[in-house]
Amino acid sequence: MSSFKMKLPATLLFFFFLLSTISAHAQSENNSSSETSENSIVIDILNDPSIQWHPGPDFMPEGIQLAFLQGNPEDKNIDVLFKMPANSKAPNHWHNSQERMVLISGELTVQYEGEEPSTLKPGYYAYGPSKKPHTAECGDAGPCILYIAFVAPLDAFPMEVKN
Repeated sequence: MSSFKMKLPATLLFFFFLLSTISAHAQSENNSSSETSENSIVIDILNDPSIQWHPGPDFMPEGIQLAFLQGNPEDKNIDVLFKMPANSKAPNHWHNSQERMVLISGELTVQYEGEEPSTLKPGYYAYGPSKKPHTAECGDAGPCILYIAFVAPLDAFPMEVKN
């Protein structure tokens, strides 16, 4: 894990720059012409009471939630917020899509199969390869809110436990 750290205001500016870059790239891939009827989106992800939280996948512990910021979960290029209560753990799972992530709040330890655990703090960026099993654990500083950009449609599959 890089020792690069930013203060919260700089972190938020970096996050919005990253979000706009990802969204602009996704938009350019979806439109071959320069004209579009799609509108831009600006959301205060820390304070907007209109953000609608939904339960996480069935195999995830109670309290894990998702909010869809942009896109359709069944289509490519969706932006979501993933929220975990303090001291909770997402079990070993994988996605068909790569994940581009920025931790917004809390302290989150992620571990990808065959790799050492990495602890994310607010403002940290992480990349997760497609189909690579991983776990996530939110520490005492929760709740953990993670911005995730999925390239492929949104999915999550639990790893089977072998007895």
